[in-house]
Amino acid sequence: MAHQNQRRAENINGNFYVDTTCIDCDTCRWMAPEIFDQIGEQSAVYHQPSNESEEVRSLQALLSCPTSSIGTVEKPKNIQDIQQGFPLLVSENIYHCGYHSEQSYGAASYLIVREEGNILVDSPRFAPPLVKKIEEMGGIRYMYLTHRDDVADHQKYRDRFSCDRILHTDEINSGTRDVEIQLSGGESYQLAPDLLIISVPGHTKGHTVLLYNNKFLFSGDHLAWSDRLNQLVGFPEACWYSWSEQVKSMEKLANYAFEWVLPGHGRRYYSDRETMGKQMQKCIAWMAGYRS
Repeated sequence: MAHQNQRRAENINGNFYVDTTCIDCDTCRWMAPEIFDQIGEQSAVYHQPSNESEEVRSLQALLSCPTSSIGTVEKPKNIQDIQQGFPLLVSENIYHCGYHSEQSYGAASYLIVREEGNILVDSPRFAPPLVKKIEEMGGIRYMYLTHRDDVADHQKYRDRFSCDRILHTDEINSGTRDVEIQLSGGESYQLAPDLLIISVPGHTKGHTVLLYNNKFLFSGDHLAWSDRLNQLVGFPEACWYSWSEQVKSMEKLANYAFEWVLPGHGRRYYSDRETMGKQMQKCIAWMAGYRS
């Protein structure tokens, strides 16, 4: 819970604020960019909500903040309605779970709703309102984990939904050694006709991404949109295995067609496939130049 006595001086006066426990994960800034921004090395409120939609997005960011660093002076009257809104529709049958976890440094997770069984992509916090809504939406058949950093409350979701977890063996540690489906090697894995898991070592050795319906790419920490650079990027400052291997993985990924990039960290991106292909080539050129 945020505390007013820890309110950052950088916040503009008003109801919403960010306190000094902020870990600069960027969650609030991409969920409600008209309200929150980076000021110094943490987030702060630079514009108070001025209409209902801004109020709703601000409260969604408040609930999603992994460290509960966002607060309000006045107790929100509609917080239960905001809770009921999660997971948030992104497009078609793709939902953003919200309720980011500090264990994953605020990474986003997603729910794919399918007749054949829902897929949870990486793990959010095990928040009772979210768990209840996921149950109402059909539960979880598989929990796909992109890599070791974003597993958060995976065990609690496994215990609740009896879902099969999927993780590459190079990402497994003492906390994930009981994962039901353990991938190995560098070959792609066809989980179902509409679900392809692609090996993309770089950020970590066993990092993978999930391509759904040749349209939605769940990219973990491999690929994201950068507002600052106005292009798709990898994260050289957060490459824990091999930058050269990540460049090769990006070249491999460019051979696939998709329209959405849905990352754990960084910003989402949507375009037609032709534009996406050009953006991927731009990303690869930037990454190769950074390497040199």
